[in-house]
Amino acid sequence: MKASIGHYNYEQKDREFLEERIAEFESQVQRRLDGSLSEDEFKPLRLMNGIYLQLHAYMFRIAIPYGIIDSRQLRKLAEISQRYDRGYGHFTTRQNIQFNWIALEDAPAILRELASVDMHAIQTSGNCIRNVTSDEYAGAAADELMDPRVHAEILRQWSTLHPEFSFLPRKFKIAISGSPEDRVAARFHDIGILARPGENGPLFRIFVGGGLGRIPVVGQEIFDSVTEEQLLATLEAILRVYNAYGRRDNLYKSRIKILVQTIGIKAYREAVEAELSQMDLSRYRLSPEKVDAIKARFATPKFVDVEKAGEVLEAQEKQDPAFAQWVKTNTQKHRHDSYIIAVISLKSPGEIPGDVTTAQMNGLADLAESHSFGEIRITHLQNVVLGHVRKDELYILWKGLKALDLATPNRGLIGDMVCCPGLDYCSLANARSLPIARKIGARFGDANLQAEIGALNINISGCINACGHHHAGNIGLLGVDKRGEEFFQILLGGKFGEDAAIGTILGPALAEDETVDAIARIIECYLTRRLEGEAFLDTVQRVGREPFKEVAYATI
Repeated sequence: MKASIGHYNYEQKDREFLEERIAEFESQVQRRLDGSLSEDEFKPLRLMNGIYLQLHAYMFRIAIPYGIIDSRQLRKLAEISQRYDRGYGHFTTRQNIQFNWIALEDAPAILRELASVDMHAIQTSGNCIRNVTSDEYAGAAADELMDPRVHAEILRQWSTLHPEFSFLPRKFKIAISGSPEDRVAARFHDIGILARPGENGPLFRIFVGGGLGRIPVVGQEIFDSVTEEQLLATLEAILRVYNAYGRRDNLYKSRIKILVQTIGIKAYREAVEAELSQMDLSRYRLSPEKVDAIKARFATPKFVDVEKAGEVLEAQEKQDPAFAQWVKTNTQKHRHDSYIIAVISLKSPGEIPGDVTTAQMNGLADLAESHSFGEIRITHLQNVVLGHVRKDELYILWKGLKALDLATPNRGLIGDMVCCPGLDYCSLANARSLPIARKIGARFGDANLQAEIGALNINISGCINACGHHHAGNIGLLGVDKRGEEFFQILLGGKFGEDAAIGTILGPALAEDETVDAIARIIECYLTRRLEGEAFLDTVQRVGREPFKEVAYATI
């Protein structure tokens, strides 16, 4: 089998492990179907294999470690969507893919289909360490300090079926980036890691206790310069302290963020250091040899110098203004002069954010093979990235994306919304997220209008669990239930990054259409009050929240 670019390539022992897991789960499914297992008994077993019971059917969540798959894997996902679902999948903020209409009896067959292309659904749900996410530009971006993917893979292997951390007080999420800016929302994770090169090897800055949901918290730095040798031991100690002292008596206070807030970051750091002092650190030592062994399982692109590739791209932009607009919004500078990073928005106006059809998956697989070494990246903002596109081939790629209805030029703009499935699927939700997302997308669908508004992100959640990260949106929407009717709270001022902030509620909840109108008035207020070149959040910080609150609720 040809080695795949960009991610860990399985060995035979990896495939044997998956086969053993599938056979075990197949037996558990059969016992549930014949009544030998009750739903309460079966629930923790199915969750560890990525299966939720939602409002109308089972949902299957499939792992995409650190967000990277290859074209054969994407074609397999397309096949699964056609054969076992309803012809589409949904990319999530944890760089996974979900299928929402799965029959339980088909689950073992789906797992075998996945295993045939070295994929699985292990630990995509349940009270365990979930899929480790990473920077979607890893190994490609011109500004990158260090490629974090090898260490993301090491964390994946360390955390998979960890005997001590498979049943934590609550779900646990880790993100790692090697970018000078925080492109993984590290401060909103249970553990966020920022990697950088040091004089004697990689160093890792670690944050703990971040998270959204019912009690949103920005994570705090616990260590600034953990060495590569000490990385696993440090993470092990952090999790041991949480596993020992995290609350199990109250679901709403069980996350690590509550423990850190309760005892304080200083006390938590001291507890971790005390744990480290008692550990046999040699067992966790991450030696250069171990790292190199994992790195050897990664295939890397063979870049070529293309004379005048940049000139070809510039000429094509001049000839086609629509292409030039897409290049401006939906590309990122590559570390190699002949290449560019292409960001593919899954947010066409009026469509469901993060959804991708069978035909689009197959089409993206074809384009990735033709233009990006067969490598596809899924982002935590529910988009797709082709990381290594030759500049002189970008126009051909764009035309291929147009044919798939995937050439919307809105990365980072108001149409590039993040949205959870909401009450259309989720039994926990209070409101439907998808219809309001489609209405907002249609309201601001014009590319020129989006460009005029500039950088602004909207995040939508159907309930307080915040799967749509509404607290981190410049404008956030939270679905609430008011006497059996769906309403939305508007939050203002959230953001990811180095200066991460949590948005605050602007005023009373509004009905769906009223909310869309209120957002339109907020945007109009911004456009009339902003200074030249001033971004939305900068205007909010300069003039305060009151002008936006006044216009948002002008009709009530």
